[in-house]
Amino acid sequence: MIVHEIFHSIQGESTRAGLPCTFVRLTGCPLRCVYCDTQHAFHEGSAMTVEEVRREVARLPGRFVTVTGGEPLAQDEVHPLMRSLADDGYDVQLETSGALDIAPVDRRVRVILDIKTPGSGMEHRMDWSNLGKLKSGDEVKIVLMSRGDYQWSAGLLRRGTVPAGVPVLLSPAHGLLDPRDLAAWMTGDGIEARLQLQIHKYIWGPDCRGV
Repeated sequence: MIVHEIFHSIQGESTRAGLPCTFVRLTGCPLRCVYCDTQHAFHEGSAMTVEEVRREVARLPGRFVTVTGGEPLAQDEVHPLMRSLADDGYDVQLETSGALDIAPVDRRVRVILDIKTPGSGMEHRMDWSNLGKLKSGDEVKIVLMSRGDYQWSAGLLRRGTVPAGVPVLLSPAHGLLDPRDLAAWMTGDGIEARLQLQIHKYIWGPDCRGV
């Protein structure tokens, strides 16, 4: 598989934000979201075997691992990688765009599934059947560009598009949507979701890599 980077830092997103975490970032993504903040992962990277990745992860501290990208499910080898990490006793989390089938993902892996809004430019690439494959412990993330994206997302939630019991995190696109606006909309509507900020960008800045 082609690996962009492996590093240990602080998880900046999901309900586990703030926890020390090892990140395995794979190269490549078939989507081109307007707000993408990891375009450097589209092409750069080095070939590594599953065993080589396991050894690198074992060298770093902690037992919490996030597999991300790019779009990690674009590489078939991600599945034996996640299985092997789970077999090794790691708490494994997958960050995926929602465009590729999550059915083959090992059931021990926590899935953080993006829902692509109209503002992302990639709404048409969503595999909506993925929502029915979410299990207990999985989460949904929606990155918002505008008031229109918020209203679109609120409509999904009111219609029950996301399965009951799956946490929904609404994330303002960094530098494009003011978090104070999103907070006002959410508190005004009483919407059943969590406002999420990418805390790593507030700690190290939006352009810092390897954090």
